[in-house]
Amino acid sequence: MEQPAGTLRADQVVLRRWRVTDLDALERAIGESVDHLLPWLPWAAGHSRRQTADFLARSHDEWETGQAFGYAITSGAALTGSCGLHRRVGAGGLDIGYWIHPRWTGRGLVTMAATALVDQGFRLAGIDRIEIHHDAANPASGAVARRLGFTEIEHRPAPEPLSAPGESGTDVIWRLTVDQWRARTSEQARRAG
Repeated sequence: MEQPAGTLRADQVVLRRWRVTDLDALERAIGESVDHLLPWLPWAAGHSRRQTADFLARSHDEWETGQAFGYAITSGAALTGSCGLHRRVGAGGLDIGYWIHPRWTGRGLVTMAATALVDQGFRLAGIDRIEIHHDAANPASGAVARRLGFTEIEHRPAPEPLSAPGESGTDVIWRLTVDQWRARTSEQARRAG
């Protein structure tokens, strides 16, 4: 199965494939971000070093099988968050997920990271759409989708019972097609050129 590049660059961020040697840096970033992540990510409540090590091992395995492609978000020398491309939305589709350390919010880094993911995702054979799913009570995730030109297509009950304290139980689904992305990047190139 085709795999994306192990390193992606977009403006002020470099995304690089997770490595087992990232354990200490990722453990520190999660520990410092728990209060920020807890409302939306159920795994944050049970955060432990073992869980972080398991995540890194799973990331390696998922990359090798083509199930998911997880990246560390870095800016300068700092590990600022995590993101990835996931094959969870059916044939021809990928969805992207992301989180960022609260010290790095408000700088556009997630939007830069998501831009790199979308661009890389559409370079993979057979991918015609990319989605972002988030809880309706988390408008910051929706703002990233909106800035990238995604279209809000649906609100639906979350597929699993509420598991994080900030969740409303309603998922918002955003979608971007390869044709929309090409038109957007062509227009941006025309304006820059």
